[in-house]
Amino acid sequence: KRLKAGLAANPKDKSGWKSIKGDSLTLAEGANLLLLRAPEKNADDWRKLSVDVRRFGGAVYQAARKADYTAARRSYVAMLRCCNSCHKQFADGEHQLKP
Repeated sequence: KRLKAGLAANPKDKSGWKSIKGDSLTLAEGANLLLLRAPEKNADDWRKLSVDVRRFGGAVYQAARKADYTAARRSYVAMLRCCNSCHKQFADGEHQLKP
């Protein structure tokens, strides 16, 4: 939710981008931990979604390093789609977030 707030508008200063970088890395690293907790059923789907979240979280970070709001926002939306897909499949559709 912090990343959503950080990317609601183009950050005005380095402090805003710093927050986005930190939050995106946290989510990307969290996806690494998800890879270690694959369920027995549909484990391949779980792993693919986890890798995609990690990849898009990293892309948000890289865009934030360049202060590229358009790329950061695009990667954030893509990451959120992966998160929502995972929650839909593995959490009965709970915890859906809107970009």
